[in-house]
Amino acid sequence: MTEQVVHSAVQPFSARAVLPWAVGLCIYALLLVAGPRLLGDPDSYSHIEVGRWIIAHGTLPTSDPFSFSMHGEPWITFEWLSEVIYAAVHAFAGWPGVVAIAAAAIALAFGLFTFFLLRELSPTLTLLMVIAAVVLLAPHMLARPHVLVLPLMVTWAAALVRCMDRGGPPPYWALPLLVLWTNLHGSVVLALGLIGPAVLEALLREARSEWPRVLLRWLPFSALALAASCLTPHGPEPLLMPLKTLGLGSALAWIGEWRPQDFSHVGGFELLLLGGIFALSRGVTLPVVRALVVIGLLHFALAQIRNADLLAMLAPLYLAAPLGRTFGGPGRTDTDGSSRGLGLAAVAALAAISGLALARDIRPASNVTPTAAIAQTDLARAGRVLNDYSFGGYLIYAGIPTFIDGRGELYGGPFIDRYNRALALIDLGDLLKLLDEYNIGATLLSPRTPAVAMLDRLPEWQRVYSDDVAVVHKRRDTPQR
Repeated sequence: MTEQVVHSAVQPFSARAVLPWAVGLCIYALLLVAGPRLLGDPDSYSHIEVGRWIIAHGTLPTSDPFSFSMHGEPWITFEWLSEVIYAAVHAFAGWPGVVAIAAAAIALAFGLFTFFLLRELSPTLTLLMVIAAVVLLAPHMLARPHVLVLPLMVTWAAALVRCMDRGGPPPYWALPLLVLWTNLHGSVVLALGLIGPAVLEALLREARSEWPRVLLRWLPFSALALAASCLTPHGPEPLLMPLKTLGLGSALAWIGEWRPQDFSHVGGFELLLLGGIFALSRGVTLPVVRALVVIGLLHFALAQIRNADLLAMLAPLYLAAPLGRTFGGPGRTDTDGSSRGLGLAAVAALAAISGLALARDIRPASNVTPTAAIAQTDLARAGRVLNDYSFGGYLIYAGIPTFIDGRGELYGGPFIDRYNRALALIDLGDLLKLLDEYNIGATLLSPRTPAVAMLDRLPEWQRVYSDDVAVVHKRRDTPQR
């Protein structure tokens, strides 16, 4: 008996208990090391300023207060809770705090992702899936609202997949996740869409005579999920935001993250896609519903770069059970009780790593931060500024009204298309018309923008500043305001 007690006390942590914590902590530490990388998007600036506005006014905006081109037009912020969180963290801990909370959300998502995969897969296959997901998600690991919902998305999808794997009842316990999701980010319609495959697979599992019973089983859950998704200050309106974004049409091609995948050169997405096709050709049989889900996710990822996130974090969950049956499942369930102690150790490590991160001087990427250009040209008093799209977030943060920024749903497809065609000199005449129509007093553009060279040649415009980040032109006869 004594030998058994000693043996139990010194039993090492199992790989299955260690792996979720290890993955989460490693990703968290790596993201903190690469801190400025998470601040490489101009929308990080604007989300914080919107959060400040909400906190200062004690309400949510119903019209645009940040631009001059669309000032007063109807606009709602469908990510208000994320913006308040980011603004509060920024006020308390500055940019290092913003990086820390974004990194923690991503790390938590991957820790949960690992945990859920381990229910069906071996540790080795799980780790391969995690590495593939990290590669796909890496370009979109940014301090923006979407990363705060990643843990919710993984948990919600895993709950539905568990029902599909085990033929269990709808996961009513997961419904509160949708209330949080819909207020953090406008992608909650995805959560509703994922109910469909669970219902369809439940129907296909039963004889047709049982279909009414199956539908009655899922109907209350689906209705409550829809109701939970509408529990926002704006009611159900955030559910329509993805449709508004996709409604931008051809203008999406001007926005990097909404462009289709680029296969003109070999990249991580292509390599993983080819590797996945090869792996599935090794005799893996997918149930029809799982195959349809993966095909749908692949379509979204091919159509828009940013949707590679969905393929990365959702497809493995739907593939886990079929892959486990083909290549071997998780084996025995560990019951050594090590997870509690490991969790405490992980929390301690998390606190230590966070402390080091908060002590660092982390700032947003310089290519979206034209601080010197604005300060040295007194741009805040130069009248209306025609700004580069990538500078819109910083101008909002700095309190300077923008011509355009990352709120595509506000500006609409025709406006975005016109702006980009003018600055790319595809329509030179419209560039001149744009400058006069909006009474532009100064421009703040990236040095690579074609319009910069044209402004250098126009007699009524003068280049007053340039560096590697931005070029400023002012009208020669524009009075200072």
